[in-house]
This record gives sequence, structure tokens and C-alpha cells, in this order.
Amino acid sequence: MQLSEKQKKYLRRLAHPLGPIVMLGNAGLTDAVVNELDRALTDHELVKVSARVGERDARNAALDALAARTSSALVQRIGHVGVFYRRRKDLAKILLPDQ
Repeated sequence: MQLSEKQKKYLRRLAHPLGPIVMLGNAGLTDAVVNELDRALTDHELVKVSARVGERDARNAALDALAARTSSALVQRIGHVGVFYRRRKDLAKILLPDQ
């Protein structure tokens, strides 16, 4: 999923007050974490994930893999928190600005 910078900026603004819903811990990227993020994206469209795994490279790789496995876009990555977006198929809650 490709997002323009304008759309990412809009989503970052919406995600700012949100708290992390999904936690990625020492066990790493498990099927349970992928399923939980998939469910959360279906319900909310915009989700923060806290990734408390290893060093920066391991954390970035885990967040990228999580985005790929859930067919979502990684909007922002700050420290150990990543923001994911995936549009709902039936009725979208978030209307993105045009490119």
C-alpha cells in the first residue's frame, strides 16, 4: 500500500493521541501478534504497535515484516512505536486526502 506524504502526515496527526494496542515483545513476530494486528486494523484502520525487541535494526525489520504480513502501510516509526494503516474493505472510517 503506497501513501503520499500528505496522506502520511494526515494519518500521523490522527495517530498522535492514540495509545499502542498491540505489543510486540521478546517472543518476536509470532502468528498471534500478526492475527491481533490484523483484527485491530479491521476494527480501527489506524493502530499503534509497541515493539520491544532488540536493537534498532531488529525492531525495524520486525515492523516492516508486520506491515507486509498484514497488508498494511507503516505510516510512522518513532523509537519503539510503529503506526500502521489499512483501509477497511466495507466501510472506511478514515477518509484520506487526495494525493
